[in-house]
Amino acid sequence: MAKGTHSPAALQVEVQIALCSDPDEVVRALDLAPRDTPRETWLFDDAALTLFERGLRFRVRATDSGTEVTLKATIDHCAGVSPALLPAKVGKCEYDMHGDSLTAAVSLSTRLYESTAKRLLAGRLSLADALSAPQVRYLTEAVKLWPLPPDLRQLGPIEVLAYRAREKPYDVDVSRLPSGERYVEISRKVALADAVAARKSLDNDLARGGVTVCADQSAQAVNKLRALLRAN
Repeated sequence: MAKGTHSPAALQVEVQIALCSDPDEVVRALDLAPRDTPRETWLFDDAALTLFERGLRFRVRATDSGTEVTLKATIDHCAGVSPALLPAKVGKCEYDMHGDSLTAAVSLSTRLYESTAKRLLAGRLSLADALSAPQVRYLTEAVKLWPLPPDLRQLGPIEVLAYRAREKPYDVDVSRLPSGERYVEISRKVALADAVAARKSLDNDLARGGVTVCADQSAQAVNKLRALLRAN
């Protein structure tokens, strides 16, 4: 194992809470300010949500600095991942906390050339052909899913506006789908040992602001995919 790669002290958790109050009310209640300009994001899956059911997510994100494709794969625990499958600077393993659920996830990203990004988003290049060698290797060796399903669809664009709290260490993302539906999520990244305390702190801030936390924290991801499929 590479030094510090999966040591408990080095592991990070992104504490995430789906919010069901109106997005504009959330911004006012938490005194939020836009963190940057809106960015566009696309997801990929087929009509049966084959990738989602396998714990996989492909995200293409366009920003002012370029376009990046990320593979995210849910796994049992970070300690079980071979460091050889997580090259430095492009791969990592972290934990996500949704409600009381803590799950590990591998993330592998690659920056796309502008011409490649344009071809991918215009439908002239398949997702498989846009992936990097480390991403393909992970799908082949760890997930045992290569080639990818043949009928993947490009879902989006999703307009994401990120907000920051003026005096609090968390971020809020408001995602607008092509249909106009909006989803709101608050998040904070902390060390693994601090995850429970961070969640309680977020819950307290939301309660003080009168912000409603979604009852089903596990539903937002699949609901977003289904809404995107309906609009596709």
